[in-house]
Amino acid sequence: MARVIAIANQKGGVGKTTTTISLGAALSELGARVLLIDMDSQGTLSVALGIHGVEKTIYDVLRDLEMPLEDVLVRTVTNCDLAPSNIHLAGAEVELLNEPGREFILKGKLASVDRVYDYVLLDCPPSLGLMTLNAFTAARQILIPVQAHFLAFRGMQLLLTTISKVKIRLNPGLEVLGILPTFYDARTRHSREVVEQLKEHYGEKVIEIPIPSTIKFADTTTAGESILTFSSASAAAASYRKLAREVHNGQTSKRR
Repeated sequence: MARVIAIANQKGGVGKTTTTISLGAALSELGARVLLIDMDSQGTLSVALGIHGVEKTIYDVLRDLEMPLEDVLVRTVTNCDLAPSNIHLAGAEVELLNEPGREFILKGKLASVDRVYDYVLLDCPPSLGLMTLNAFTAARQILIPVQAHFLAFRGMQLLLTTISKVKIRLNPGLEVLGILPTFYDARTRHSREVVEQLKEHYGEKVIEIPIPSTIKFADTTTAGESILTFSSASAAAASYRKLAREVHNGQTSKRR
């Protein structure tokens, strides 16, 4: 059975897509079969992996009752499969509004690949709209990247409240995998203080593997690679590999 993890934060620019790519690639290195799903109408995940101009996307799967997820999957350089996205997905929020069980559409589509993959990583949009609710309803766990910046707490309580509501009303098995500090600079007092504040507020939910800030992440997007291949010996690659081992070995399962 696939372990479905939504990577979410309604604040943009916190490293959701980078984490989806890097964690997926690191899990693949461990021998896991990984599917990435781009739930953002900006298609950032797809573009970052060099996938452009595809005819069918996750939008078509969500809109067409008869179309299986397998029909849109493409292979990526990370050795993960991808369900790509583009701007058409923006219309799904309105088009699916009156659909019965609209929050469960993605979950239903994942059933056909449940035994094909070990992990399904959902790259959520920077909002708490219908696409994110679909991801939360389909997921077993949510990973929350949070930038190591003083604005890190902005919106966190709203996100956690939304997760609690989804857990009560739609997905009783949902849990928080962890809060992942990103864009961390150990040389600055500011970064260190933000991480300490996160720990004070959220305790064991905070994953103690901060992802270091590096310009190499921007370069990976241009290259269409993950940090694991673009800069394999970097501290950022090492952090994502460590995170993947913890996820794969279940060491993060105690977090709620």
